Amino acid sequence: MDDAMLYRLVTAMSRKQKELAFLLMDAAMSFVTVGLALALNGQTRLDIPTLAALAPLAVAMCFVGIGVSLAMGLPKIKLNAYETRGIVLTGIFAVAVGASGALLNAAAGHPLPVAVFVIFAFLFLVFGAGWRILLRQWLIEIYRRGHQHIRVLIYGAGHTGQQLVAALKSDYAAHPVAFVDDNPTLQTLRISGLPVYAPSKIKTLVAENRIDRVVLAMPSISQPRQARIAHGLRKIGCEVHALPSFAELVGHGDMRRRSAAVALDDLLGRNRLESELPGVSHAYSGRRILVTGAGGSIGSELCRQLIACRPHCVVLLDHSELSLYTIEKELREIGGTMNVVPILGSVLDDQLVRRVIGDHDIDVVLHAAAYKHVPLVECNVLNGLRNNVIGTKVLGDAARDAGVERFILVSSDKAVRPTNVMGASKRLAELVIQDLATRSTETRFSMVRFGNVLGSSGSVIPLFEEQIERGGPVTLTDPNVTRYFMTISEAARLVLLAGSFARGGDLFVLDMGDPVPIRKLARQMIEGAGHTVKDAENPDGDIEIRITGLRPGEKLHEELLISSDMLTTPHSKILRAQEGYLSEIEMANAMKDLKRAIATMDEDLARQVILRWVERAKEETVQPERGTALS
Repeated sequence: MDDAMLYRLVTAMSRKQKELAFLLMDAAMSFVTVGLALALNGQTRLDIPTLAALAPLAVAMCFVGIGVSLAMGLPKIKLNAYETRGIVLTGIFAVAVGASGALLNAAAGHPLPVAVFVIFAFLFLVFGAGWRILLRQWLIEIYRRGHQHIRVLIYGAGHTGQQLVAALKSDYAAHPVAFVDDNPTLQTLRISGLPVYAPSKIKTLVAENRIDRVVLAMPSISQPRQARIAHGLRKIGCEVHALPSFAELVGHGDMRRRSAAVALDDLLGRNRLESELPGVSHAYSGRRILVTGAGGSIGSELCRQLIACRPHCVVLLDHSELSLYTIEKELREIGGTMNVVPILGSVLDDQLVRRVIGDHDIDVVLHAAAYKHVPLVECNVLNGLRNNVIGTKVLGDAARDAGVERFILVSSDKAVRPTNVMGASKRLAELVIQDLATRSTETRFSMVRFGNVLGSSGSVIPLFEEQIERGGPVTLTDPNVTRYFMTISEAARLVLLAGSFARGGDLFVLDMGDPVPIRKLARQMIEGAGHTVKDAENPDGDIEIRITGLRPGEKLHEELLISSDMLTTPHSKILRAQEGYLSEIEMANAMKDLKRAIATMDEDLARQVILRWVERAKEETVQPERGTALS
């Protein structure tokens, strides 16, 4: 009978059938044990007349054994849980059956010595526990061969590691292979039946034993150190998990402190404004809306909030296939019967953009598509300008020509007196929209300027979270750097509100309170994750905040406004900025020069366009190298 057939046979048996099998095994074992006890005693002749005379006693002991077994619940003990307690119960069971045999023997007047029943009790204990342990191991092997199981290497041979091995030994899905421990006195020993190796052997153990997962069973060491060990192990190519102590799992420890989250209000340095911002359903209900960059952080949140406004349809435009698929799938799940149209393409494709706006009779354009990562745009100047500036021009012209009702550009605080190419590209995009607004009779063009959006792709929060998870260090460009922050929800609501407030050429900003020191934010996130900051005052801390120096083109402090002229809006937290713009001739010259620079791949000419038309910071916080920032 092969392993597959044995596996099917074992798994097909019901619980009642298994309990009956266990009872029959104990009954059969009692007959065998009586005979062996008589043989070992040596005072009784084992001839046929004697055995025949003792048969009723053996049968009676068998039935007594069945009764005692049922009363004690021995058949109900699962084999994979048969450990020390099960052996103790089996010993009590053996003594009870042996004692009942002695009493029955005395009552029947048989001349068997008491020693026979003492031997019987010992043998019955050995056989009763023995067949269960052997059957348990055999069945575990059958189940493991019938299941895909994970081969586990346990890092840490202490108390937690031993408890884990005890748990995994009865688990069909996981198979502990060996321990690894830093303590030299434990290496080469066997603990809980497994060998203990030095950490230097891990790579060899993983290769030779086909290890699938390494479990860190060292809850007493700090989480940053665990994270550094895990980071090193992942390079070997196996999955790594950290295990808390079992005391922490039931609440006797600092697990809850470790997992404490940092309140968003603390990170923002102010109260969240979602509840204070008015609803916008009236402005978008029944409308046909195009969202560019729909798969990005801001674009996807815009789409989610639009669902509640019950628009006629939402057209999603994105050049990332995965991002577009993800947001379309989510919207179809939460949007019910609402019409969602995914368009895979770029805002630079003039023909595609015009066809999409015309075919779907778009009423509102929310333009969130942009390259926004400062270092990447610094390294890819022409592509950054092409996407952020030319793409906005292509989309804006198409919207104006089609008579779209409203067009809202998502901009950035980095557009204010920029010292980097990304910020300059966003300011040029604002100038494009301001120019279109002065020449449009039907379309109301407006802009929304953001601070840093918490949790968006590439923002500082996910970066710090990743560094903390790895055990540090947390990198900070300068100890005095500050930034304005807003939540993704606030950012999306501001865009939608801007669309409802817009009169044409408006630039909206959110009152985000005071800028947040990034060093303070880093400390809050480290401590919120249950760690301590390693610095001069606390050299034994967990995670260091390391200063790396400002990147080329990076500011110490961001601004939200170029000029100080502000106008109110229907909401006190949303302000309308009064800022200058280029004339139609100046804008045409700027776009002509920029297009020529992109067409000829002339990065120097592109930088000259930026220097000529974009107001820059009076003092740059870091002297950029040629080819890496504005020159």
